[in-house]
Amino acid sequence: MNLREHGRAALRMMLLIREFEQRLKGFAEEKLIRGSTHPSVGMEAVAVGVSMALGPDDCIASNHRGHAHCLARGADPGRTLAEIFGRADGYCKGKGGSMHIGVQELGILGTNGIVGAGIGLATGAALAASVSKRNEVAVAYFGDGGSNQGVLAESMNLAAIWKLPVIFVCENNHYAQSSAIERMFAQPQISRRGPAYGVPAVDVDGMDVAAVYDAAVAAVTRARSQGGPTLIVADTYRFLGHMADDTQMYRALIEVDEWRAKCPIDRLANTLVAAGLLTKHERDEMSTEIKREVDDAECMARQSPAPTAQWAFTDVDTWQAAEGVIA
Repeated sequence: MNLREHGRAALRMMLLIREFEQRLKGFAEEKLIRGSTHPSVGMEAVAVGVSMALGPDDCIASNHRGHAHCLARGADPGRTLAEIFGRADGYCKGKGGSMHIGVQELGILGTNGIVGAGIGLATGAALAASVSKRNEVAVAYFGDGGSNQGVLAESMNLAAIWKLPVIFVCENNHYAQSSAIERMFAQPQISRRGPAYGVPAVDVDGMDVAAVYDAAVAAVTRARSQGGPTLIVADTYRFLGHMADDTQMYRALIEVDEWRAKCPIDRLANTLVAAGLLTKHERDEMSTEIKREVDDAECMARQSPAPTAQWAFTDVDTWQAAEGVIA
């Protein structure tokens, strides 16, 4: 990553995601969010690094911890939060909620409550791009838990055979809900699965946005040149629980503190300051600006009305016609 060219933009986006995600627990406690919501505080570098390597016509398929992926892809914070609240001004008019946000115009195929489901969606999108001769790339985000789903093996095998322009991004945050990776993997090096299916794989420090960006650029270049898929395994960590009300009894506080010391935001900010590309005052100003932006997003989402019962029958015309609900 050219820090002079991309550093400040990457820092700003990570700060936006951090501020947005840190508020979710409070919203859940206020009962503004129905069902589970999964913050990605600490994992911002993966979403930002990958997104900055993509073009406007590329697409992503996300997972249950997908708000960061949407925001990094350009989703409006207010409309994203309104969707998480189940409100009418959300991207899916409140029908999707936290785990099912889709934004067609941004190439966001959806966050997904089914573990690993986005892998197949992204591979299908890559197949569509290949058949249609469109120079587009698809990204599948999933976690270490999702990597144990059979759909990954099937998708990597198919993508390698047909040289599909898909990038498999595993956010290895070391826990599948409350199960540590050491308990769930006989072979904990997830990247070794790639070559077994003919897919080049790379391990990257997921707390370093520049390293993630560089790995993503290489994978995108390979995909666009008809070289086929790549598996990127980003070593990262979620500072908060699996979901908003997680007690986190399964991990030690000292472990969390050790990872917090590797904060990707502080890491990039300190690097930019040391390189003379940012002052501490400018970082403080950026943080203040971001807080105001998220304040505005929160105000918009809180004021957004709940969808009416009649809205349940909108945006599903094809299904309705097939079922004979409408003429």
